[in-house]
Formats: sequence, C-alpha cells, structure tokens
Amino acid sequence: MTTPSAVSAARVYLDGAFVPATVRIAGGVIAAVDAFDAGADIVLPDTHLLLPGLVDSHVHLNEPGRTEWEGFATGTAAAAAAGVTTILDMPLNSIPVTTTPGALAAKRAATAGQLAVDVGFWGGAVPENLGTLAALDAAGVVGFKCFLSPSGIDEFGHLDADQLEAALTEIAELGSILIVHAEHPAHLSADGPLGTDYTAFEASRPAAGERAAIRTVIDASRRTRGRAHIVHVSDGGALADVRAAKAEGVPLTVETCPHYLTLTADEVPDGAAEFKCCPPIRDAANRDLLWEGVLDGTVDAIVSDHSPATPALKASPDFGLAWGGISGLQTGFSAVWTEARRRGIPLERILPLFTTGPARIGGLGGAGRIQAGESAHLVAFDPDAAHTVRAGELEYRNKMSPWDGRSLHGVVAETWVHAIPAYRRGEGVVARAGREILAEPAALAGWGSDR
Repeated sequence: MTTPSAVSAARVYLDGAFVPATVRIAGGVIAAVDAFDAGADIVLPDTHLLLPGLVDSHVHLNEPGRTEWEGFATGTAAAAAAGVTTILDMPLNSIPVTTTPGALAAKRAATAGQLAVDVGFWGGAVPENLGTLAALDAAGVVGFKCFLSPSGIDEFGHLDADQLEAALTEIAELGSILIVHAEHPAHLSADGPLGTDYTAFEASRPAAGERAAIRTVIDASRRTRGRAHIVHVSDGGALADVRAAKAEGVPLTVETCPHYLTLTADEVPDGAAEFKCCPPIRDAANRDLLWEGVLDGTVDAIVSDHSPATPALKASPDFGLAWGGISGLQTGFSAVWTEARRRGIPLERILPLFTTGPARIGGLGGAGRIQAGESAHLVAFDPDAAHTVRAGELEYRNKMSPWDGRSLHGVVAETWVHAIPAYRRGEGVVARAGREILAEPAALAGWGSDR
C-alpha cells in the first residue's frame, strides 16, 4: 500500500484553528508541518478539512468470548470509517474479562491481523483483584475500569464505597487512573419487565442515582488523591458538582457521549431498544445542560461508549428486558457535529473533545494532534456533506443504530493510520495497519487539561 510523503490542505487543524498547511511524513510519522504545497503527493479538495485522527477512549469490542456482539475486525473498521484512528477497549464484555494479566494476554492474542486502527486496553478493578492491580498495570493496561452498580455481566462485579476507596488508594500509588461507571445502586430499580414506554425505563435509573455516585467518587478521590474519571455522564445537573470539585483541585475528569448530546427521551419510539443505554438518555433541557458543560470546559471528552449486542439480546420491546448499550462508534462524530452546527458552534470548539481530550484521559501522549514526531494518523473530512444513516451499511457486526434514517452532516473521505490508507469512502477498509498500544510507566504524568 503506497503511503504519501506529504498531504496538503487549505484547512488543516493545527493548534486549535484551521490554516493552510502541508503535513510531511516519513516512516509513518509526521516529520514536519509547513506551508501549503500545491505539489504535495495528496492535495485535498477545498471542501475537505485535514484533521488529526480522532481518539475514542470508551469502546466495547467484546473479543474474545463475545465476538458475536462485535470484534476487533468489525469494530476497528467502524472506527476507521468514522475517522477514529485510536481506540481504548473496555475490559468487559469479553470473556475473560480483562482483570488479570492472563486475560489481557488473551485479548492481545485475539487482535492479530485484525486491527484497522490502533487499540489500547483498559483493565478492570473488581472485588477479586483489589490489592493486585500492579500486575495488570505492569502488563500494559492504560488504567482501570470499575462499576459502582451491577455491570450486567456476572464475571465483572461492582465495588462498594469502601472498595472504591481501596482501589483509588492503590491506583494513586501506581500513578494510574480509575474510570468509573457512576450510578448508585440504592437509586436503581430491580431488574425486570418495564413495558414498551421509555419513560418507565428512564425513571428506573434516575438522575439522582448518577449524582449520588459521582459525589461518592469525588469524596474518595479527594481523600486518596487517586485520579478518577467519570464515564458516560448523562445527567447535566451532575456537572455542578464536577465543576466545584475541579475548582477545588480534586483530580477528576468526565466524559459524555454522542447519544446524550444529540438524542432526547421524548423522541425514543415505543419498544426501540436500540436507544436503551445505562445511564439513560434524558430530556431536552438536560441535553442543553450537557452542552453547557461541553462549551465551558467541564466535559473533558466526547466518546462513543460503543456497546453493541446481538439482535436477539436487543429483540425484546420491553425496555426492562432488552440489553442496554448503544452502537455509536461510526456515527458519533458526525452526529455531534450536526448538533453543534445546528447550535452555531464551530467545529474547532468540539474537536479537542474528540482528540486530545480522550487521549489525555488514556495517557496517550500527543495522540490527537498534527505535530512533528507523532504518528501520521490523519483524516480527510468534508464538514458540509450530508448523508443519511443506513444501519445496514454500517461496519458493525450487528447493524443497529439509534440514528438509523437520520440525516447527518460530515463525511469522512479517507483515513490514514501510520500514513497508510486505512479507509476510503466508497471502498471501505483498504488496509489493516493498526497496532497495539501498551501503556508506559508514568504515561499519565501531566494529565491536566490544556484545552
């Protein structure tokens, strides 16, 4: 596969702005960034932007063990089609879950020959492995994931408040990070039938449960000085506590997801389980609060929480019985850009949350930037092109999407991974040059935002 030595565009995203430039490449690495060169190997059309490869730090690929839900081949293909060149894989729902070095080795073995983009790995913090997290850390996980309520997977247990504090104490000593599914079990209804009306499901996982759990994490992080990150924040009201904690100096970051920023509870059709996720999609006023957090810097990243399942698990029209999880890896960026555009928000305001924000959470150094010395992960993107999402045409193994049939703006024309063309619109995945990412010691040093 021929790799370019130079890519030029009239609008290249550099240091927070779009400017004319040429990206020089050698050995799959950006060698220099200099003035626009009309004679470069590749010159993008004026309608296209040159972006750094996007980073998604919250993806469930489920391989090995539940590869029928997704897998490294299909999941990384969806990433490349979205302009995402680096993903971090969650420690569940694979079998085995990534809670031991042996389980990480099994996951790494499963990646062979399948990666269209770079993939790193989260480890799990569960009751059984507390006190032994150093072994997983040394094996190369980028950090640790825990739940404060049942995960839905029997083999991945949740932590109580004392165990959370113990995990954060251990993680502070390692200089790592604990990413937390923050819903308080005392506020959650028992599992069981809820019917086809979405309002009953939303009420079963109220905002109060999210706020209580986030406060628990803040208190534990304050006491231990262990770095904590709240995943998939759905409750805009919880951001007030996050702002206060950050102002106080608590080592805390948070993310939200495309489905919370672009969808609302009142538009979920009866029995449409492709919209079910935990915590749930909430109302339009709540969505506005999340956008406030995006714009004022409270939210550190926008990531997909791509959590696919088989059609059989999604088949029940009862929101209490259908499996929870949204497939959003391939559509998330264009969905959020479409909503931002509607709100009059320029693309450069949200790009850091899809690039350097998630990279910083995962300790990925200069990933998500176009600068000398970084891997040549690049994306040709047409921000004004409209397309209609057709679930059957997506790269996922199980082709479901809550955006099915919606018109979105923003089309990825081509994605380069280590300067090798990985995806072209109309052709699909054209190469699999992705690599494993194993964390280096002290990778998380200097994690504070510079947005």
